Amino acid sequence: MDMKKFLTTATILLSSSLSGAYAMDNYQQAPTLDNLVASKALAPVEQRLPAEPLVIVPVDRVGDYGGTLRRAILGGGDQHNIIRMVGHENLVNWDIEWSNVIPNIAKSFQVNDTSTEFTFSLREGMKWSDGASFTTDDIQFWYNDVFLNETLNPVKNPLFVHEEKPVKLEVIDKTTFKFIFEDPNGLFLYNLAYGTGFLPVNYPAHYLKQFHADYNSDVDKLVAQEPAANNWQQLFLLKGAPLNTPGYWQNIERPTLHAWTLENAYGSSDVVRAVRNPYYWKVDNEGNQLPYLDAIEWQQVEDPENILLKVISGEIDFQSRHITASSYRSILFENRERGNYRLADLADTQASLASLLFNLTIEDEFKRGVFQDINFRKGISHAIDREEIIELIYLGSGMPSQVAPTVNSLFFDEAINNNAVEYNIELANEYLDKAGLTNRDSRGFRTGPNGEALDITFMVADVFGANYPDVMELVQGYVKQVGINIQVRATDSSRLMELVRSNQHEAYIWNCAGGEFDVVNAPFCYMPKLGSTPNYAVKWAEWYADHDAGVEPPEEVKKLFDVYDDITVEANTEKQNELIREFLKLSSDEMMTVGLIHGGPAVIAVKNNFKNVPPKVVIAGELWFPSPHTVQYFLEDGKNK
Repeated sequence: MDMKKFLTTATILLSSSLSGAYAMDNYQQAPTLDNLVASKALAPVEQRLPAEPLVIVPVDRVGDYGGTLRRAILGGGDQHNIIRMVGHENLVNWDIEWSNVIPNIAKSFQVNDTSTEFTFSLREGMKWSDGASFTTDDIQFWYNDVFLNETLNPVKNPLFVHEEKPVKLEVIDKTTFKFIFEDPNGLFLYNLAYGTGFLPVNYPAHYLKQFHADYNSDVDKLVAQEPAANNWQQLFLLKGAPLNTPGYWQNIERPTLHAWTLENAYGSSDVVRAVRNPYYWKVDNEGNQLPYLDAIEWQQVEDPENILLKVISGEIDFQSRHITASSYRSILFENRERGNYRLADLADTQASLASLLFNLTIEDEFKRGVFQDINFRKGISHAIDREEIIELIYLGSGMPSQVAPTVNSLFFDEAINNNAVEYNIELANEYLDKAGLTNRDSRGFRTGPNGEALDITFMVADVFGANYPDVMELVQGYVKQVGINIQVRATDSSRLMELVRSNQHEAYIWNCAGGEFDVVNAPFCYMPKLGSTPNYAVKWAEWYADHDAGVEPPEEVKKLFDVYDDITVEANTEKQNELIREFLKLSSDEMMTVGLIHGGPAVIAVKNNFKNVPPKVVIAGELWFPSPHTVQYFLEDGKNK
């Protein structure tokens, strides 16, 4: 990143989906709100909008009001299905080409010459979905009463911790504040534009103070009314759950800044419905208050195959989640006319479509020693026939790879991509012997020197249309040939993430970000880091975030952390790229995860009358696609067909 160029563009209102933030002579609203305004149950649109709303120039044209976007959702932990449609409203966002960081909730921002102070100006008159004012009071409440509260937030989100020191907040007035770091933080704005940048703007003080003992002396009365809470802290964590957890989407009373608000809680019925927020703060270039769509509905189904059936029968307007499996592509292509949909490109930038993640900080001392031995991980890697996985599971689409930047990336390195990916049983056995697993039990499986059984439980969730259960069935057979016993246990993603975050898992299979654009913004498979999944060394990640927490990692991993820290403070693009390459080489040398393949091209099923969808949509680890664009989506004539 060239910081001088970045600072030049930072305060400019950029092109593409963003025209600017300015006042117009008049505004229009969705017809469904007319009666509410006429009856004075709702204020006129110009009084609901901020003084300078964010102006969006649509991809195709100014849209038609009305209609309901129909999607499908799985039960359990599929809340990201909702988040990725309505939940990406941060202070700043990426533009539609994903080339620049642009203002969003913040009207503008400025960065000082050393990248230590970030000043944000909010939109005067902006409101939460219940009509209450959104000001720096809300930012301050999040910072003082949630972020710094050790009980509510014992482990700080690493986005707001730099060089082991939490960010400082300086409130200047009701619409202006600064985030201040002691050391240069050259990646802060980039990270703030990603999914986890939601934190400062998702805690409505006027609503959440009632659940906080510092503001409500009678909070125990509210605790007594909530069976799931034993104290005010538990109550607050229920009512003020983070956006990326199921709890957020189960509290429909909580005000938001999103374009749609939930009408019923996720998991409460077979259909999750979100309806228009009449106080939403964006308009199109003709002054029409966004969004165009009246509502979004997610029909809850049992499995991805049911979602596929709904798409080809014409019951879905826009869907990629859970139907990107290679085996579905020909079916989707052949049934376009029947389902009245088209297929749009989805540029998936993952560093690995499927990776084996052994818990390197597991409590079990024997397994921890085995998992941390790179000889073990290389042995597993050489035992896997990636070409056969690609052929049988992904119908020939994809390429064998370790966790690595994709071929389209500036940082693609063939040696890193191909590190230990050769299918070679002889090599696999050699490495496993080097790991000290030379003994076998009566079943023929390898044991430790003292006869300890190495039975590994792999958790598998059937998510993303990635066919993980089928992949793991093959992996289980491959490693059995070299004496490793894997037991596959199915679960849902929500339960799996609970186990991972609490360090209670042995191993699991997941995808990895960092394939094309987001190598350093989402480095979770290159180094242990809190803030997102996957995580295969929670205790090391906790130590990296706070040296007083977690478990201190080996020197090689600490070196990786140091180089990553150097990347975050380097403003010169050329030098930063050199550091990124060094970081990737060090990560490859440690090979803390076992990558399997880079995925092939993916598609989105889009109804033919569903418009303003960009011709190529990018999805990445922390870029919560497609929520930055959804407010401009519309159905022709405002009707479902």
